[in-house]
Amino acid sequence: MSTREVIVATIARAHGLRGEVGLILRTDVPEERIVPGAVFTAVTAGGERTLTVASVRSQQDRWYVRFDEVADRTDAESLRGVELPMTVDEEVEAEEDPDAWYPDQLTGLAVRHVDGRELGTVVDVQHYPAQDLLVVRTPQRARVQLPLVEELVPEVDLESGVVIADPPGGLFEELPADVDDEAGRG
Repeated sequence: MSTREVIVATIARAHGLRGEVGLILRTDVPEERIVPGAVFTAVTAGGERTLTVASVRSQQDRWYVRFDEVADRTDAESLRGVELPMTVDEEVEAEEDPDAWYPDQLTGLAVRHVDGRELGTVVDVQHYPAQDLLVVRTPQRARVQLPLVEELVPEVDLESGVVIADPPGGLFEELPADVDDEAGRG
């Protein structure tokens, strides 16, 4: 059995006075992973902390949770930005969704335009509430942030080691080299 730790959500701001927090989801199946009784071992500024989901609710596509260990708004606010990790069985995950991938599997993959042109290499995946972004280093050493949405990234082929992209015109053209590279840090 092969397991992997994945981040299922990042804690956002406190909501209300009784310790409820909003979540920035990083899983496609929050209804399976963020349920009452789920236990997360989170790394906070003060060290590791166990967080047990007491209740979950969603409102207008936003998810909110209360943890047994969080009693008030001050404590909830101190958790802002903390990631909620979960260990998953890779084999079970692959059976359920054979086209699924994990963000760390994308780093180092070649990025090619749908017409076959080389666009660069994935150097990072950044997570934002609206969508994730692929950070692509072009052959000219520029960094481009490509929204990781199906319209712009229609295919991720882990076996071939390639991401197929259909970026809007101008996104990859005539970009300056990354400042970090010019200073010898990248």
